[in-house]
Amino acid sequence: MKKQKGFSLIELLIVVAIILIIAAIAIPNLMRARMSANESSAAGSLRTINTAEVSYATTYPTTGFGTLPALGAPGPGACTPSVATGCFIDWNLATNGGGAGKDGYTFTVTGVSLTGYASLGNALTINQTGTRSFCSNQSGVIYYKAGANGCSPTADVPLQ
Repeated sequence: MKKQKGFSLIELLIVVAIILIIAAIAIPNLMRARMSANESSAAGSLRTINTAEVSYATTYPTTGFGTLPALGAPGPGACTPSVATGCFIDWNLATNGGGAGKDGYTFTVTGVSLTGYASLGNALTINQTGTRSFCSNQSGVIYYKAGANGCSPTADVPLQ
């Protein structure tokens, strides 16, 4: 009788079962890590917007603070600074990733005036791309609201 080489069906099924168990443990941790990275990126993007707003208001004092498109470039590539395109932030942030969001978040700047503005970063999908929304204003402090989109610098918790 010949000796067969290779693995039996039972041995292969056991290996596949072990791989599935390991994947079931690892995937939720991977998703939490991705949401955490998205939230860190969103807070960093709001810091970038705050810095750009101060630079824009200093450069164009008669205009005051600027809208999100006014802070950035009109498109990818070279940028010529003007009131309409300040060139203080990259095109990807200024256009929210071309309309699809940036790192799981969308950003808006509202209430633009000579004396103030409000910036907001909302998760594209709560509990999938992020668990918190972030906001800031001319004070430069970043606030967050857990579990929902929408944030208010006057009502929510400052980010530590």
